[in-house]
Amino acid sequence: MTVSAITVPKRAMVLAAGLGTRLRPLTNDRPKALVEVAGRTLLEITLTRLKSFGVEDVIVNTHHFAEMVESYLAAHGGFGMRIAISREDVLLDTGGGLKKAAWFLRDSGEPFFLHNVDVLSEIDLAAMARLHAEQGALATLAVQARETSRPLLFDEHDELCGRVLKDGEREMVWPVADAEALAFAGIHVISPRIFDLLNEDGVFSIIPEYLRLAGGLAAAGEKIAAYRVDGAYWRDMGKPESIAAAERDVAAGLIG
Repeated sequence: MTVSAITVPKRAMVLAAGLGTRLRPLTNDRPKALVEVAGRTLLEITLTRLKSFGVEDVIVNTHHFAEMVESYLAAHGGFGMRIAISREDVLLDTGGGLKKAAWFLRDSGEPFFLHNVDVLSEIDLAAMARLHAEQGALATLAVQARETSRPLLFDEHDELCGRVLKDGEREMVWPVADAEALAFAGIHVISPRIFDLLNEDGVFSIIPEYLRLAGGLAAAGEKIAAYRVDGAYWRDMGKPESIAAAERDVAAGLIG
């Protein structure tokens, strides 16, 4: 596979610090990052996939069984990548975890991937990165037309304009009559200038910040863009039955 060195990020962050409560009892004695699918850990699958698209430097956040993750990465030589660790004594959520890793991600001045460790996909990350560069987006989110309890809302230009809350109410950052509800796939491409724009500190989710930035910066040309991956293989590894389903998918050749 040939990818553009200009538009495909060389750096990434893997979100691996969570408690993995939905995966219990598999996470009673290990972090979710080290749960296996067909003999390979979720962390190995994520890292080797990122590497296949040209990523060279990765920061992994840790918390639950942090030492196990760090020892595992050391024992496997970082799977041929340069690996840094961002240990969180308190879980910082997606936004807080990202902001804590700013020292690693912003220096190159180039976009980077942010990838949940507990999703499996065949999403074309190179095409996603190219779209991000072409759009000049602040962040680009992989999204799908599928059922989800917390969809994001996008306008006719595939720009983030709101979300659906737990009670079914719509939170809009600007009025869009026919906004499309799409499910987030847990993979982002982010421009490092975001670190100058994040107002929150400590524990916070990145999605409310995306909404704030989309609404506040739209007039200045900033955008949070959608990358549609409706036809791509994707599976959330949040529950034990998802692991079994993914192993069947591997056996069927649906995912490598």
